[in-house]
Amino acid sequence: MNPRSSFLNAAAAVLLTVPLAHQATAQVSPPTQTTTVTAGPDSVQVSTPVVPDSVRRTARLFGLKMTKPSKAGLLSALLPSAGQIYNRRWWKLPLVYGAVGGTLYGELFYLRYYRAYVKADDIRSDGDPLTVDEGELTKDRRDSEIARGIEFYRRQRDVFIAYVGVAYAIQILDAVVDAHLRDFDISDDLSLQLDPTVMRMPTVAAAPGIGITLTFK
Repeated sequence: MNPRSSFLNAAAAVLLTVPLAHQATAQVSPPTQTTTVTAGPDSVQVSTPVVPDSVRRTARLFGLKMTKPSKAGLLSALLPSAGQIYNRRWWKLPLVYGAVGGTLYGELFYLRYYRAYVKADDIRSDGDPLTVDEGELTKDRRDSEIARGIEFYRRQRDVFIAYVGVAYAIQILDAVVDAHLRDFDISDDLSLQLDPTVMRMPTVAAAPGIGITLTFK
């Protein structure tokens, strides 16, 4: 066989093999995300694998796969304090019951007085002398006091509606954040290492210095 032909055939085989090998590597290697650790001439970029969201869905609720924070948030949305129970944060239950229960009690209190004063105002302004205000909360009140009471209790009712919403949202947020931090490493070994090194900077003369490297797990 002609040596030149053999060389051309070998080169063609190599050229065809390289794209195939590259494609196989791309299929096997997981996707990575590049993060810049520091900015400047001594910047470092670290590539970390991106974990698919389907891998994080290790919990189930009503037959649906989801992440643990999602489950904790949905449980708290369905029933206040259920997310804290799922996270096993028993000491937070009195706080949740106090916040949600207290604001809800205030809302029902002002709503009761508001309805009583509105009913009393309707009875007194209907023009029928046979209808008399006999309400337990309003029968001893003057007309001017009834009018002021309607405005006051309506305003307080609206304020406590907002308070109930805030307390309800906070306990959901607490359950979600707590579920995120359940697997957070809080051990004594925080991987703090002091390593002497020489950093070359083109615009600064050589000088002693110190640096700290933190490795987050």
